[in-house]
Amino acid sequence: MPLEFGNTTIHFPLIINFVIFIAIIYLLWRWSKELENRSFTIFLYFLISTYTAPLYSRSTSNGGQFELWFPLGFAFILIYLYANKKNHPAKMKASLLGLAVAIYKLIEVYRDLLF
Repeated sequence: MPLEFGNTTIHFPLIINFVIFIAIIYLLWRWSKELENRSFTIFLYFLISTYTAPLYSRSTSNGGQFELWFPLGFAFILIYLYANKKNHPAKMKASLLGLAVAIYKLIEVYRDLLF
């Protein structure tokens, strides 16, 4: 939503993005209260699991480029939680919320490629 003042423009994010951001922060805060100690690790699990990276990249002869993106952060967190054996349900919830954000980021990447 652009707001113009003479030759200056301020761009605000969409209202739905702001509401989703507030909902994510609220859920993470609530889940962090479930842990007895080191409650900030919920935020770290969320942030790490949102990381996406290209897994495969290929250039075509006509100048195009294809990249296969994958949520590597979520895969890393899932392997860590499985190997640690002391996982808490709140950590899994936070990492699944991070996966949802990573999937949204993947949709944004591929939408830019298609349209």
